[in-house]
Amino acid sequence: MNVAFLIYDQVEALDLNGPLDVFIKANVIAEGSYNCYTVGKTKDAVFMEANTMAVIPTYDVQTVPQPDMIVIPGANPDYVMAYLQDDDFQNTVMSWVKEQYDKGTTVFTVCTGSMHLSKTGILNHYEITTHSMLLDALEEYNPQSIVKRDARFVDQGQLITTAGITAGIDAALYLVEKHHGKKLSDTIVTLFEYQQKEFKH
Repeated sequence: MNVAFLIYDQVEALDLNGPLDVFIKANVIAEGSYNCYTVGKTKDAVFMEANTMAVIPTYDVQTVPQPDMIVIPGANPDYVMAYLQDDDFQNTVMSWVKEQYDKGTTVFTVCTGSMHLSKTGILNHYEITTHSMLLDALEEYNPQSIVKRDARFVDQGQLITTAGITAGIDAALYLVEKHHGKKLSDTIVTLFEYQQKEFKH
């Protein structure tokens, strides 16, 4: 499975790296299960949250290999809302996401990443969620969707959305189990020394 991780300026570090590490570990254990790479609007470096480090995308939206799944991490709500008003970002990056979705690609958003889809129509008629800080905004921008306020993540088949930050790890582990079985998912949990909690989804 080709998994493209969308990166952009001020992307939240754990939103990106939590699920990325889950799929990387899965591929180490079960070679050939996930081919992970990053994609940006261009191949120019982007800064992660608080400008602590710069990351260079593997591909841009023009050269990226066909993904089977796109992971869209979130960012600070102020940045996410600014991207919604950024016509260039919407017409390049989010148009690419919509084009892939229309081809059957799965879209997996982490935390506030779901807000990025608010002008694409992808969220329409789905049950969706996001970080608690943006639940009201998600509902306002997506009146045709059902916003779940007590879910760790929501699996709607071709669309998976999660609650805040660490929920991306839980949803990624869930997807590994869904794709390849509980043994692989449990092995990753053991490697992570990750303390999972019971949660709704």
